[in-house]
Amino acid sequence: MSNQMHELVSKIKDKLDILDVVSEKVILKKSGTNYWGLCPFHKEKTPSFSVNPNLGIYKCFGCGEGGDAISFIMKTEGKDFMTVISELAERFGFEMPNTKGGNSSQSLRQTKDEMIKACQKAAEYYTTFLLQDKSSETLKVREYLNNRGISTDIINEYSLGFASSSYTGLYDVLKTKFSDDILEKAGLIQKGKNEKYIDRFRSRVIIPIRDENGTYIAFGARATLPDQAPKYLNSSDTLIYNKSKVLYGLYYAKEAIKEKQSIILMEGYFDVITAQAHGIKNAVASCGTSLTLDHVKLISRYNPKRRIYLSFDTDSAGQKATGRNADLIKEAFTGLGAVKQFDENYVSMSENKYSCEIRVIAPPEGKDPDEFIRSVGAESYFEYIEKAPLLLDFQINQLLKEKKNIKTPLEKSELVEKIIPYLAEINNKIILDEYVKSVAGILEVDSKFLASEVRKKLKRDTVSDEKISRNVTKNSTLAQKAQKNLLSVFLVIDSPLNFQQLAEKTANIEFTDETLKIVKNTIDKSICTVNNVKELIEELYTSFVDDDEINKLITELITISETFSGLDAEDFNSLIEENITAINKFKSERKNKAIRDSYIEANGDDEKALALQIQLKEQIK
Repeated sequence: MSNQMHELVSKIKDKLDILDVVSEKVILKKSGTNYWGLCPFHKEKTPSFSVNPNLGIYKCFGCGEGGDAISFIMKTEGKDFMTVISELAERFGFEMPNTKGGNSSQSLRQTKDEMIKACQKAAEYYTTFLLQDKSSETLKVREYLNNRGISTDIINEYSLGFASSSYTGLYDVLKTKFSDDILEKAGLIQKGKNEKYIDRFRSRVIIPIRDENGTYIAFGARATLPDQAPKYLNSSDTLIYNKSKVLYGLYYAKEAIKEKQSIILMEGYFDVITAQAHGIKNAVASCGTSLTLDHVKLISRYNPKRRIYLSFDTDSAGQKATGRNADLIKEAFTGLGAVKQFDENYVSMSENKYSCEIRVIAPPEGKDPDEFIRSVGAESYFEYIEKAPLLLDFQINQLLKEKKNIKTPLEKSELVEKIIPYLAEINNKIILDEYVKSVAGILEVDSKFLASEVRKKLKRDTVSDEKISRNVTKNSTLAQKAQKNLLSVFLVIDSPLNFQQLAEKTANIEFTDETLKIVKNTIDKSICTVNNVKELIEELYTSFVDDDEINKLITELITISETFSGLDAEDFNSLIEENITAINKFKSERKNKAIRDSYIEANGDDEKALALQIQLKEQIK
């Protein structure tokens, strides 16, 4: 690696925060000084994946994967080192040194940049057209938006626009600034029946989609004509847009989410626009797709308390969406603790007691959030937020409403079967008992029978749960352990000895494992230029970025070093001496064995055998 590239990597690492990087892929929960979550590299139900923000590393104690922020990006996104560095350099505004094979990466970045610029220009065009065009079709759209409470200020704030019925209105403006290839890749134009390019969006209200940083990356488009299908036409995934990883409105909502320590998930673009315009600033929605695990991870990054409100239509389809999205959220937080199931008015609780808190906002009027806020008012909606029941209560209460439709014992039995899985989720036995009594009373069934059925359900679930076993680092020989211990002392964050002292103590030690020998040589060179343990760790990961085996070894050494933290100078020196003794003992035993083997081979050669006897005697002394 050239000096220029090495310097660039160091500058990039200074900008990267391991927690921010990992949180894009893994939902983390703080425990002690580290953060824990489910490993993205193997399937597990109990978190064994740890992030140490002080050292800037991650480590899975299940599968053994480990590394720094750059290696995490490489492994989770399937990219090579140069591609990741090129992308990060572009993000942080650093210039890439000339490297072999860098042209393709640079070309891809330029393509993405052009697509983003095209989307921004398109958004500006659509907004200007909506506000300035005086044709009847545009005026009708302005009237339609006005009737929905969308003022000029809101249009400007959210860059709302209008795509006219013209087949090439946008294309005619942008084709002088961008190539057809860029416009097509950005999803702004498409080929018509005659193979000529036409606008993708026509006769539609345009809702620009911006990522969390405010970059224009895609569009949602609502039909304005009767019987126009589909009602909403959304951008397809592109090089700059992945609908499964973007939440509409997050750019505007992220500060409010942090401030209120909660997020409101809605269904549509106009739900979010109306909510935010009326002061409900922490509202977001998916972009024409179902909620995904990536969405939940994104929510978790901005909402560390994981307090989530679901606010969908109150019709049957909306209730199904509530259940479906709630299940996905619970799945995403599996292993990080229990979902909050009851309010604790008088119980002191730790800040991070629950994996998440899911509540449901469900006004009784049967309207979506946009309609409700416009017709009933934001103040009333705020009241429903304040009184929003926890998910468990909402789900049970929704099922209990079906009692009025029960006409036969069989129907009652079927309703009980529906409710049992929800009761089985309650972890607190006392509260479970209270819920069982309450539900039994409402349904007019024996509470002992209901409790018995819940216990059966719990027993079945326990039996069916697969056992999770952790892979422990494979046993290595005593000599390897001692050598690893000696290398790990260089990585102890609060070591009572400096690098120079450690180098002197380990200078004459013979490392027999070739991989450990390579790492030792790199450490010896690196400690001449780095200032502290964190910089040494970064240097090691950078030096072996393409060597997965050594990357794992470095992570293992860091893990070992944590067990030596907190030792005073006397104990630390004793630790080093003990491992040096173990290595020398192994070295001596290996040499003695070699002499004995040679002695056996020298059978019949008295002179050679005598010399070996003398050598062995001297060695034993």
